[in-house]
Amino acid sequence: MAKATETAAAKLFRIILPVGDIERAAVVYGEILGVGGERVSPGRHYFRCGETVLACYDSAADGDGACEPCRYQPNQFIYFSVADLEATHAAAKRRGFAIHDEGIATMPWGERMFWADDPFGNPVSFVEAGTEFMGAAAPNS
Repeated sequence: MAKATETAAAKLFRIILPVGDIERAAVVYGEILGVGGERVSPGRHYFRCGETVLACYDSAADGDGACEPCRYQPNQFIYFSVADLEATHAAAKRRGFAIHDEGIATMPWGERMFWADDPFGNPVSFVEAGTEFMGAAAPNS
């Protein structure tokens, strides 16, 4: 394993999202993300999201016993950047996401987005591509 140096930045490459039904998760996230993904084990379905893999993980289907959704990251949202926010919002509603009251909104820092809980109880957010806030000064500030 290579040792990190001051000039080598860490890179996020995978996020595990606990789900209670891997078959449903593959369909739901396949539609939301617009890609089919890849089944890598009986309880894991991977979706490439740029340089990061979203790993939907059904512990019971993988033979690891049941686990509670969000046990690993309680109340921490995963943010996705999407090209068509309205289409993603409509697909999320069709697929059983609980859209938070605000619906699609523009945040003070410039992101156009919505928050939701997926059908498995995981908090997620979808941001319109081109409005992502990466930590620099907010637009118009």
